[in-house]
Amino acid sequence: MKWRSKMLILWPSFLMAGVASGLVFALIDPLDVAIFGYFRPERDVLYAAGFFFFWLVAALSSMLTLYMLPREHDRQNDIGF
Repeated sequence: MKWRSKMLILWPSFLMAGVASGLVFALIDPLDVAIFGYFRPERDVLYAAGFFFFWLVAALSSMLTLYMLPREHDRQNDIGF
């Protein structure tokens, strides 16, 4: 995978992870979250875990979009060259 492809995946997903974590944590206080009913991680841990989770989901979405784009030789065949 080329550097350009990596940046086409990672940069938009990084931006969307920032937006998504900002929206989610504006509505949910991390101290109110209880994992498995008793484990209450610190606020910073949940902020970081949430950001990286959103980044992963957005990166997978961007990677799927890049994968589904037609290749150069496919575009030439569709036009009839």
